[in-house]
Amino acid sequence: MGNPRLSLEWEDEAYVLSARSHGETGAIVELLTEARGKVAAHVAGAASRRMKPFLQPGARVIVRYRAKVEGQLGSATLEPMGEGPSSLFDDRLALAGLSAAAAVAAAALPEREAHPGAFHALEALIRVLEIPEIWPAVYVRYEAGLLQELGFGLDLSKCAATGAFDDLVYVSPRTGRAVSREAGKPYHDKLLPLPPFMLSSQGGLAEGDVKAGLDITGHFLEQFVFGPLNRPLPPARLWLLDRLTEAGRL
Repeated sequence: MGNPRLSLEWEDEAYVLSARSHGETGAIVELLTEARGKVAAHVAGAASRRMKPFLQPGARVIVRYRAKVEGQLGSATLEPMGEGPSSLFDDRLALAGLSAAAAVAAAALPEREAHPGAFHALEALIRVLEIPEIWPAVYVRYEAGLLQELGFGLDLSKCAATGAFDDLVYVSPRTGRAVSREAGKPYHDKLLPLPPFMLSSQGGLAEGDVKAGLDITGHFLEQFVFGPLNRPLPPARLWLLDRLTEAGRL
């Protein structure tokens, strides 16, 4: 079958990460596929009223891609799958979460490199965006999954200092490893608080936990992903933090 990433013509399912106008009626669209990773393509007629709804971040589409030369920008036609983000149009906070997730993936993932974990993490987040009580915590897990997929996963399995498995309440901002309450006590002001839900789906959510989770994933995205590229966190990610704060959801 050959390497799917090297094919000059293919069809696959994808999530739209971004779309920017190109020419009078077209757009350059960034797409996330399971097998080919992040792919950019020119989509003709993208400015039409018919196409605009499924060029929104998070829309799921069928992509038919074609390129003349490997490595150059190809062209694509898109066909929508389901109602996409339109189901969230009355929930501005959930839309902010979806926009942030797409923006972080678009900025962090390399071109044409398969990262199926990132695809499935975005898929899992989109499935819960209509459940306001849980999606902010799932968003934190989404960013932690992106870090894992890019080789910078957090090690929350045991205390970095003692090897203990219990009472893990901090994360080292240098290494991304968990630290127990006792071991971290002398340095607690230099460590990042670790919310229980990042250790287990049974951990429950308390006030401040989502903020603590976003602080952890944001710190390591800056340190390991965006810092080396001389880029800040995407504006949509900062916007999400502001919206969650205004809504009292942190």
